[in-house]
Amino acid sequence: AMKKKRYDLEKQREKFAELLKDKESLVVRAPHTGILILSTPGLKKGSKLRGGTALGEVAGAKKYNVKTTIAEKDILKVKSGTAVEIEPIANPDMKLMGRLRVDFLPGKTGAFGAEVIIEKAEMEKSLKPYQAEIIRMQKYLEETKRRMIILFEGRDASGKGGTIRRVSRYMNEKHYRIVALGKPSDAQRTQWFFQRYAEQFPRGGEVVMFDRSWYNRAMVEPIFGFCTPEQYKTFMKGVVGFEKDLVRQGTILVKLYFSVTKAEQARRFDRRKNDLLRQWKLSEVDLQAQERWDDFTNQKYEMLKRTHSNHAPWTVIRSNNKHLARLNAMRTILNSVPYERGNTELDYVPEPSVVISGSREVEQMEAERIRSGKFVC
Repeated sequence: AMKKKRYDLEKQREKFAELLKDKESLVVRAPHTGILILSTPGLKKGSKLRGGTALGEVAGAKKYNVKTTIAEKDILKVKSGTAVEIEPIANPDMKLMGRLRVDFLPGKTGAFGAEVIIEKAEMEKSLKPYQAEIIRMQKYLEETKRRMIILFEGRDASGKGGTIRRVSRYMNEKHYRIVALGKPSDAQRTQWFFQRYAEQFPRGGEVVMFDRSWYNRAMVEPIFGFCTPEQYKTFMKGVVGFEKDLVRQGTILVKLYFSVTKAEQARRFDRRKNDLLRQWKLSEVDLQAQERWDDFTNQKYEMLKRTHSNHAPWTVIRSNNKHLARLNAMRTILNSVPYERGNTELDYVPEPSVVISGSREVEQMEAERIRSGKFVC
């Protein structure tokens, strides 16, 4: 029996080595939430195989007692240097379902190695200390009667809605609102442009989060012809003064722009198309987002360049990694309010690889245009 076990183990090692040899893809099958740890050309020291199930660890990484089954079915190609989500298959023996997240980085052995990314539940758990701080921040606003407005802007499928849900998850419902306005009515079209947004502004001690805001006029409306060139021009001239007056009168204004790559946006759109629980998110505008990518990029550049100011700066959040985007958005929000922090051991410093100022983003876009002849992101 021991000999047969050893023989099976060697056969499994050979199978892994063959799958990984000279390839930047592999075949994985994940029956439930877990961590997949692989290496090349075979399994590294510390990894084990039992009947086709990998129980692994990587040197210097945390140990996880998580099972993942590898099979030649349910093919998923994983390219070097990319982070992906592996959809789990149905497993009658498992009630818990979720996703397995894998991050592949350049490995010492040549092709690529692998590094553990904590599973979704752990990611959500890591946000809780910051969510607790947001409650303390909210209490400060209530006591001082300060008003706060947070704008969540960005391309479709850039992670705005998911971040808003995490930010507001434990907040006092009496003292915050989420505003996502639809198309203006005929009457609203005859009003001052900012009027329908101003009607939603916070009272003293309240936080209002706009899931898209008046900056629709700077991005979506001119691209799809929902406003005239004159209306766009008037908005771009007036918005800086409008925001300056808001801040001057004591409103805390935070402007977040979520930046996602074209490839990642396409992946998220594909997922929405194939997921019954997410199909409602797709709109006519979404379906054209990929085709009009360059138009959106040009409008993004103009918006950041002309509306980033000292009193109302833009903060750009790189949101390909949703978890890091949510975490760093929370840090940015907390840093904008002078409340007394409860947990002094938390890291409140935004990661420079994720968070960048609007002015710096403009500089990088201009440099990219000089190098390649056009904007990229």
